[in-house]
Order: sequence, then C-alpha cells, then structure tokens
Amino acid sequence: MPKPRVLIVSSRPDWHGQRLLKALTNAGADARVTSLDACGFAIGSGNAGLSIPESQDRLPDAVVVRTVGGGTFEQVTMRLSVLHALSDLGVVVYNPPRAIERCVDKSMTSFILSHAGLPTPATWTTENAVQAAELVQQETAQGHQVVLKPLFGAQGIGLKLMNNSDQLPAPDAIGGAYYLQRYIPAPENKWRDWRVLVVGGKAEAAMMRVGKSWITNVRQGASCVAAPATGELAQLSIEAAKAVGTLYAGVDLVLDQEGRFTILEVNSMPAWRGLQSVTEFDIATLLASDIMNRVPADKARQHGRA
Repeated sequence: MPKPRVLIVSSRPDWHGQRLLKALTNAGADARVTSLDACGFAIGSGNAGLSIPESQDRLPDAVVVRTVGGGTFEQVTMRLSVLHALSDLGVVVYNPPRAIERCVDKSMTSFILSHAGLPTPATWTTENAVQAAELVQQETAQGHQVVLKPLFGAQGIGLKLMNNSDQLPAPDAIGGAYYLQRYIPAPENKWRDWRVLVVGGKAEAAMMRVGKSWITNVRQGASCVAAPATGELAQLSIEAAKAVGTLYAGVDLVLDQEGRFTILEVNSMPAWRGLQSVTEFDIATLLASDIMNRVPADKARQHGRA
C-alpha cells in the first residue's frame, strides 16, 4: 500500500511549509508542496475531475491549507471550490473550506462567536460610508474608541484606531467594506493579547504577545512570552475553534477592563513562528500527527484507484 499522500498548499514557499513538509515526511507521509492557484477542474478527464499538480496520478489523502493566496474574487472562489471538491471526494482538508471561509471573513467570525454565546467585541459592517460615520459617532459619543479592520486582513496590517468619524477612509481605500469593532482598552494601559493554538479540540500551546503599541501582532514588533494553555483562556479558545468548525486554529484573545477574556479572532491558517519560539515541543510535529491520525489506514489505497 502506498504511503498516505499529503499536499501542503501554499501561495509561496515559507518557513511554515518547510517545517510541515519535514514533519509529515517524518510521520510517514508522501508529503509534497503545491499552490492552489495551480489547481483547477478537469471535468471529463484528469484525476476525478480535478487537476492537482504534484498529485496527478491519484487524489491526495489529505490537503493542508497553509495559505489560499490573494487574487480576484473569481480566482479565490475557484480555489475554494477546489477545496470543497476535494472535501466532497473524501479527502481530508485541513482546515475544511467552510471553516476557512468563516474565519477569513472577520464579520462572519464575529457573528458566529456571538451566536455561540462567546464573548467578543461589539462589531458592525457596512458598505455605506455615511452609515459607517454614524456608527463611529455613536460609539465615540458613548466614550468608546473604534477599530477599523480590513475584512480579510492579517498580521495587524491596515488596522486603524479612531476617535472620530473624520478618521474614516474613503470606501475605495478599504475595498468598499467597513468592518468596525469596539476597541477593548488594555487594563493598566498594558498592550498585550493572547494567542492560543487549538489542535483537535485541545488547547496545546499559548503565548502572551506584548506590544510596543495597541497593535500586538508579532509582525508589528510585539514580543512573545510563554503562557499556560489552561483555565478560561483554554476553554474559550476551544469553544471558539469548535464554533467556526476548525480542526486546528490560532485564537486571539484580550483582557477587558474587568479582567475578563474577550475573543477577537479565530485564525484558520495561523502562523506559529512566534509561538514556536516560546514552546518546548515542535508545533509542526504536533500538526503532522493530528493530520495523519485523520487519514484512515486504507485511504491511500482507495485514492490510488480514484
């Protein structure tokens, strides 16, 4: 029986992909790297109606989604459709495409967390600049600051903290969508948040990110401090990952003025280089083990006949 074939899909070669490639190979997989923008449909021919580089002879047994990659609406839709098709064909997609869609769109993440009864900041979305200005005015009149976030952003890029509606950019500068969230002031003016890695329904690792400003992403200069993945921090993270349907996730939380945790985001394609720097075990090995455990022993044989 052939080794389980696992494809790592990434828009570009990176540190995370190389770590996963090594860990999956060590775990006994036929691990390969490709990109979603090179994949497509081949109805009536090809591999079960799909064109998958690095796996043309048979369907992969699992696909690990590192990045989907930027592109036009049509390009991103097609890439996600390929992931949906793979999932429908019984391939383990890590994370599932529906979970990726829920997490990439921050407004849907906020909606799902709220309806799951989990603490998350008050949030608004609108395409209307006048309505956005009115929302900011209402919030600031009540003594709140408002954070404007890119709907599909990451790594703290494009965040804007506003004290009045005059600071709102024009619609065309933000892709025509305003995602507004009530700012949660840091207790004692200490800029920090927490990232928790949830894998297979367990909080496996956590860190506190200490920022040089209110933006506490590692890419924005924050430092990483190991934190225990226990208690309320762990439980909220596990529930958040479950609510959006992820198999693994990076959950971001902050403390409010009363010392209660609030969930900001759930990342379905999380980076973990900063977390690895303060974690004793190898995160890629943990992920590889979870992925391999999800591939039934006879899957490679079945997909070999696809």
